[in-house]
Amino acid sequence: MRSMHKTTRRHGLLAFLTVALLALAAPGQAQDKSIIVASTTSTEQSGLFSHLLPAFKKDQGIDVRVVAVGTGQALDMGRRGDADVVFVHDTAAEDKFVGEGFGVKRFPVMYNDFVLIGPKSDPAGIKGGDITAALAKLGTSTQSFISRGDKSGTHAAELRYWKAANIDVAAAKPAGYKECGCAMGPALNLAAQSNAYVLADRGTWLSFKSRADLAILVEGDKRLFNQYGVMLVNPAKHPHVKTDVGQQFVEWVISPSGQAAIANYKIEGEQLFFPNANSKQ
Repeated sequence: MRSMHKTTRRHGLLAFLTVALLALAAPGQAQDKSIIVASTTSTEQSGLFSHLLPAFKKDQGIDVRVVAVGTGQALDMGRRGDADVVFVHDTAAEDKFVGEGFGVKRFPVMYNDFVLIGPKSDPAGIKGGDITAALAKLGTSTQSFISRGDKSGTHAAELRYWKAANIDVAAAKPAGYKECGCAMGPALNLAAQSNAYVLADRGTWLSFKSRADLAILVEGDKRLFNQYGVMLVNPAKHPHVKTDVGQQFVEWVISPSGQAAIANYKIEGEQLFFPNANSKQ
């Protein structure tokens, strides 16, 4: 009889401990409803995420920590499994990322364009031309040009434009060519301080306050189109990826709610990004 009482008390204690442990675990599970998004500096420095993420949290109850780096670095984070979602802007590199099995599927999200910024006085005489003609002139001048030099989406685009202008900046850099190895905001700051030319995404330019004597000199060339995509990091490569909540973020930014939130982000009445989740970009 005494043995039965001991067994009953033991079972009761185990049940109590189980309930207590579950109660302690519940807050941890709630806190775990969060993801890491590796993204470009342009989405962060333009202010888009400050606008977008509160709307996502309100809709889905999920916290997002953004690590804003160049597109190349963001994709490398995904390859290492250091992020749940990648949100970047270099379609060729994104397709390779998925093709190598590091991303589940790439979805187009939005676009804007690149612009070539320079001194209002335009000493190199590039204003109004197309992007290759402008870089061809800069390539033979001594005027300063700030390159991101950081393997970002903007840097990748810049290298394509130099190549189209028949200038190999890897083999022989133009006289005024300077690599900062920095994000878009710091690159614009350097250009403003040194009265230099720089390729920028329009979103970061519109949010940039310290323009000094800089202005947009080349825009509208169809080659300056700047597409953004989003991908869930493949849990088959990295089992710790938060598949469910990560996919919720992907699906939300391409949903009507997410697309409307992107379209509604404006600075001084000017729209910075244009949703196009239904496109084939």
